[in-house]
Amino acid sequence: QGLGSLEAHLRPAPAFVLVRPQLGENIGAVARVMLNFGVRDLVLVDPRDAWPNPAARGPASGADIVLDDARVVATLDEALAGCRYALATTARPRELLVPVLTPEDAAAQCGARIARGERVAILFGAERSGLTNDELLRADGIVSIPVNPAFASLNISQAALVMAYEWARADGRASFSSELDAAMPATKEEFEGFMRHLIGALENAHYFFPEHMRETMEQNLRA
Repeated sequence: QGLGSLEAHLRPAPAFVLVRPQLGENIGAVARVMLNFGVRDLVLVDPRDAWPNPAARGPASGADIVLDDARVVATLDEALAGCRYALATTARPRELLVPVLTPEDAAAQCGARIARGERVAILFGAERSGLTNDELLRADGIVSIPVNPAFASLNISQAALVMAYEWARADGRASFSSELDAAMPATKEEFEGFMRHLIGALENAHYFFPEHMRETMEQNLRA
């Protein structure tokens, strides 16, 4: 898919901020799900390995626009510069005086603020340890993904997928249009001509067997 086509599907969206990410493969996987749902702005805070990281390319599966434009900063302060609203994802409940939101509510809050022209960020912690209490307190709210409390471990790309999907829903983009949506449908004459050609080809290939099922099989082709 060309860069111009990708750009056409990208609108203002939250920045995804990965704090101390460890594996390049996970960064690539996050980039992939971001672009799946129209999110482009990726910020890496103090990544463990050097950046650019070749290990990110394979899992990104072509989401090069996200990786190439990713910003690398040394501190969370730098990542949040210019942001008016930030949310932090965590799998562990903590005794913090910070509002706790569902992914759906979090996406709605982000959408309302972005519509007002605000810059918004969603924070994701390191694979091994997540976000620290101090980092969580930098956020205006905590996003709690409703997972099994006895096994609340999510990979960073899985958490990013949940948030990117909910963002797309809040932005009215849960389903992206394709070129087929804009294509002119065939006329009835064109469709019947195609069906005659298809049925003739299937008949030559001895597809209609047993013979007494032919009428039903032809009907199924039109269903």
